[in-house]
Amino acid sequence: MESTSALQIENLTVQLASKTVLQEISVTMPRGAIGLLGPNGAGKSTLLKTVMGFIPPVKGTALVFGYNCAKQGAEVRQMIGYMPEEDTYIPGMSAVEFVSYCGLLCGLPPKEAMLRAHQVLHYCGLGEARYRKVETYSTGMRQRIKLAQALVHDPDLLFLDEPTNGLDPLGRKAMLELISDVAHNKGISVILSSHLLPDVEMVCDHVMVLFQGKLATSGRIQDLKQLAQKSYEVRIKGDAEPFVNVMRERGIAISPKRDGFLRILLTENMETDTLFEAARDSGTQIRHITREEMTLKEVFAAAIQSTNGEPAPGHAET
Repeated sequence: MESTSALQIENLTVQLASKTVLQEISVTMPRGAIGLLGPNGAGKSTLLKTVMGFIPPVKGTALVFGYNCAKQGAEVRQMIGYMPEEDTYIPGMSAVEFVSYCGLLCGLPPKEAMLRAHQVLHYCGLGEARYRKVETYSTGMRQRIKLAQALVHDPDLLFLDEPTNGLDPLGRKAMLELISDVAHNKGISVILSSHLLPDVEMVCDHVMVLFQGKLATSGRIQDLKQLAQKSYEVRIKGDAEPFVNVMRERGIAISPKRDGFLRILLTENMETDTLFEAARDSGTQIRHITREEMTLKEVFAAAIQSTNGEPAPGHAET
């Protein structure tokens, strides 16, 4: 049962203790690196547990590579590696013993589980420390061993729940580079759940944003970063005030930036001719014009505000 999509969710609703945690979520995500964003309580962890088959939905379906998560949970879990947010090691075990044990739990024969444990520990940068007890590991090393145990059975899809928690800047950079290599060079699809937008932007090609149990937005990051309101950076020769006044009279959002530049937001039905017409009518000359792009932070904020019933912002300074 082959599917070109890593994840297909349709009308998914999940309740916990009679509380609706996920509501009418529909999204399709391709293979590759996918970011799962949302504030605390948005439903990210519940979505992961539902996809792994641990929580049955009250409505809708979730498919992983074409397999139904509620009806074919065992098959789905064989294809998934899971790196939890919390530490889950077993005290008294060395790293190689622990990762090998995780391989056994995934169904690997003992010799293959041990061989794979050595391989993934080397890959995750723990080769020289693989015989040490896991409880002696630093925070960064414990994060790496969680990634190693998630990779030991060579999964098709990797779930990473806040993989950079507690890491210093160098450790965080190294972890993200490792995850990016897994996603882009090892043929393993990744769903990275995080509240850190720069982490997702560094690693992922696609993103899902959850807010209050609903899907706020989803899609290819580069596509989402294209403004619904088109943003331009403009510089006027000489005095810009007449140009600014004409733009504001016509209801066009314009604000000063650094070094004499102006930021102008055109609505979807406007083209750059609008700028040159305003320059002509104000007796000024445009010396510089560049199309700007939203950051992922602004995409996230706009999606959250739109889902919350507030007007989405145009383009905030970051």
